[in-house]
Amino acid sequence: QVQLVESGGGLVQPGGSLRLSCAASGRIGSINDMGWYRQAPGKEREGVSTMHSGDGRIDYSDSVKGRFTMSRDNDKNTLYLQMNNLRPEDTARYYCATLYFSGNSSYLAGYEWENWGQGTQVTVSS
Repeated sequence: QVQLVESGGGLVQPGGSLRLSCAASGRIGSINDMGWYRQAPGKEREGVSTMHSGDGRIDYSDSVKGRFTMSRDNDKNTLYLQMNNLRPEDTARYYCATLYFSGNSSYLAGYEWENWGQGTQVTVSS
């Protein structure tokens, strides 16, 4: 089993930036594809980004493309999500997750979430 712990959330004004971190432990060797998703109150989970270990490709949802950047430090077993130009509609609880490919087009790039952490809250408000 893989344990994931997210951090870095908080309250930020519109236009501001935050960097989320996700520390992985446990059966790290089994981790391949990873990503971030978010969930706002009363809304369904939304895939934010996916990173594919095979070719390093990163996909982003249209709602964050050009503003968010996902990266991974394998030496530190840590995943990051740099979020710039934040908007009120980005307010949500953000989770990092290990992924598996199902091909289900309802999910970002066809990857579904397998394991995830407790999440970190991001609130964008003036």
